[in-house]
Amino acid sequence: MMNNQAAQGVPAAVHARGLTVRRGTGRHPRTVLDAIDFDVPRGRITGLLGPSGCGKSTLMRAIVGTQAHVTGTLDVLGRPAGRPELRSRIGYVTQASSVYDDLTVRQNLDYFAAVLDPGRAAADRRADAVTRVITDVDLTTHTTVLAGNLSGGQRSRVSLAVALLGTPELLVLDEPTVGLDPVLRRDLWNLFHELAATRGATLLVSSHVMDEAERCHDLLLMRDGRILAQDTPDALRTRTDSATVEEAFLRLVDEANVKAARETR
Repeated sequence: MMNNQAAQGVPAAVHARGLTVRRGTGRHPRTVLDAIDFDVPRGRITGLLGPSGCGKSTLMRAIVGTQAHVTGTLDVLGRPAGRPELRSRIGYVTQASSVYDDLTVRQNLDYFAAVLDPGRAAADRRADAVTRVITDVDLTTHTTVLAGNLSGGQRSRVSLAVALLGTPELLVLDEPTVGLDPVLRRDLWNLFHELAATRGATLLVSSHVMDEAERCHDLLLMRDGRILAQDTPDALRTRTDSATVEEAFLRLVDEANVKAARETR
């Protein structure tokens, strides 16, 4: 489906055609992403949904430029994925927390802020940025706590704060709400919508929890390294005559299985 931005000639934040990733060597490498095509529109939240092992994390690593053996076309913010000039324009949060356990929340953020914006003249700017992201992720009462003493959900929020330091144009979030209680999940999704609505950020958020699909503007549904569908939640429900996105996903899986069975006869 062509989104409204594409129809109006606005370049997508992420544009992929024939994107393929294979792992392994020899005669039979394993295909992880199988010649997929998709676009991520700017200034919106796109949910990347599918079961564990379907290729979501591989796709996200390809977008941020850390995945090997990528072929096809993959442009990010108007540049080929992995170009050095994109590093300061993309925020990436992996499933594993990327903070130092022996530093406090504030010390972690001060360190990463100095990496992103070095120099003595930038000290005030860095301090403002750290204060802003601590407030964004609701960790103002934990600034002096060692990261190693935080809960899993709190550590995830510190990683998100690190990604937000440079006010990135594109945020790539790999299952950021895993292990969070319902209140924190709600608060994070409220933050995601604020980032898109008030700061113009583009967010690509992966999840295997289908009810999170309802919180997204657009959806990419994946299975076995392929894109099953790309559309809005409402359009997917209408297209499949389903009450929920989860039901729509299952119907699309069934359709894909029937098609595959026919092709192998």
